[in-house]
Amino acid sequence: MFDYNMRFSREITVFHGRKAPEPATLVGYGALIEGFQLAVPLPEQLTLISSKKRQYITDQWMVFTSRHKPDDTLYKHIVFALKYEGIQLLIFKKLFKQLSVNEVVELIQLEPLGQYSRRIWFLYEWLFQKKLPVADLNSGNLVDLVDTKLQFGLTKGVRSTRHRIINNLPGNSNFCPLIRKTPQLEHYISENLSFQKELYLNGIRRDIMQRASAFLLLKDSKASFTIEGESPKSKRATRWGQAIGQAGTNELNDVEFERLQQLVIENPRFLEMGYRKKGGFVGEQDRETGEPIPAHLSARYEDLPKLMNGLIETDQLLLTNFPDAILAAAVIAFGFVFIHPFQDGNGRVHRYLIHHVLAKMGFSQQGMIFPVSAAILNRIIDYQKVLEHYSRPLLDFIEWKETIDHNIEITNETIDYYRYFNATKQATFLYACVKETIDVIIPQEVDYLIRYEAFKNYMDNVFEMPDNMIALIVRFLTQNNGVLSKRAREMEFQELTNDEVQAIENKYSEMFSED
Repeated sequence: MFDYNMRFSREITVFHGRKAPEPATLVGYGALIEGFQLAVPLPEQLTLISSKKRQYITDQWMVFTSRHKPDDTLYKHIVFALKYEGIQLLIFKKLFKQLSVNEVVELIQLEPLGQYSRRIWFLYEWLFQKKLPVADLNSGNLVDLVDTKLQFGLTKGVRSTRHRIINNLPGNSNFCPLIRKTPQLEHYISENLSFQKELYLNGIRRDIMQRASAFLLLKDSKASFTIEGESPKSKRATRWGQAIGQAGTNELNDVEFERLQQLVIENPRFLEMGYRKKGGFVGEQDRETGEPIPAHLSARYEDLPKLMNGLIETDQLLLTNFPDAILAAAVIAFGFVFIHPFQDGNGRVHRYLIHHVLAKMGFSQQGMIFPVSAAILNRIIDYQKVLEHYSRPLLDFIEWKETIDHNIEITNETIDYYRYFNATKQATFLYACVKETIDVIIPQEVDYLIRYEAFKNYMDNVFEMPDNMIALIVRFLTQNNGVLSKRAREMEFQELTNDEVQAIENKYSEMFSED
């Protein structure tokens, strides 16, 4: 039973290990977490009321003046949170579980026609998939559920005449990560990277583009294996590259995920393929005892049918009804890797999903695969931080025990942590990777091929050297800072005179030197 005399607001200097920028009063979601001791990771930003009449924003705090301070009641803190902090589905789910149905109804009836009451009402019924004993509304303006000034929602929501709400949540009750609108993300979006990419690529000769695409495809495949700490044989990397090249061709479903895992795993003798039938974790094991030391706990295998169905349905929804391809790719790809449905192969399929969404939403030009994995590899430390940003806080809220085979078994209910997370950090990271791909990686590859083509034409015209020999001499020159080694001159290129070698080295320097 909820204590109606409970006080939520209090002045803090530190909250759950997070230092406040000044002594101030905690409100909104922070106050709800404190008041109900909700078992949730802290939101990326919490809100304070300054006693110094100051208003500002930091990475972890929004600070408002005293005129914004809500009345110290449950309803007013929820209203404040929805108005200024957006929707936090995990917090709502945990909060509603501590309230009885009658208490939720009483909460709604405080302002039965108010837009925030209607949002609370809708969220309860959507989260639990059951109706409250409240009559349908027959009047009132329709309002968006997600405030798109604060968070990204669907382009076109679904009307709920019962609540006079437009449901523009970017997902369903089984899988619905949300992304905050931050200045950094809005800046990325304003750059219109897709247009910049098309403008650049339209100026490149078709044959150069085709060759660049082939190189980039293999580059991305090799990078994806390297990220996993593997050095694949060329045949294996080529096979996975071919799979990436088909991204966006097939719809996501359980069979498609099984196909992708089979392409990743060359030798499945020691694995149970398909969705896990036991627990899973990412981390280490004690050398002496084998005890698990997890850095990430995978979703319970019992929850995989709901989570994966939710992810698949959300993918279909976002492909046609979400304003930005890169944000959609972040939601689907990182959602998948956090769920970690396979025993092995999750990382590469996760990065494949980035290609899948970008291709499906028309961001990737036909035939030109984005080497996003190469950009991720360049930012591998940031990538690990982005994964840990989600995984590490959850370790405090997931209870588990060691199994006889030194695996883990989760013993509490955890499905909501994988359904309703904040994907802002992941979306920002992915945008940075796509920008680097467009600004640096693709231009570098295309520039190299243009220079190589000019050098090849020279070698054809002057020496009539076959293509494989030209490729070999370029490799030798590249490896030896533009000078052909004594060994190469005496063996593979013994037919060349000293003057010819000098001429080739000079032409290589001219063609490949940094401008």
